[in-house]
Amino acid sequence: MAKEKKDSKKNDNSSSLGAYLAIGLGVGVAIGVALDNIGLGIAIGVAIGMGLGTAAQSPKSASPKKKK
Repeated sequence: MAKEKKDSKKNDNSSSLGAYLAIGLGVGVAIGVALDNIGLGIAIGVAIGMGLGTAAQSPKSASPKKKK
């Protein structure tokens, strides 16, 4: 039962990362068309999508605890 919840959470993160990647690719292709260089646009889009997807994921720990 606990393993199913863990697997479900992993799938949620990967699906949201895929969504951000698709959005980034769309933006990148638009940039590529504007610059008349589709290859560069796709590379920029992948970078944007991965960056947004990684930033949107919740961090493992919010802040490191200080030891006294």
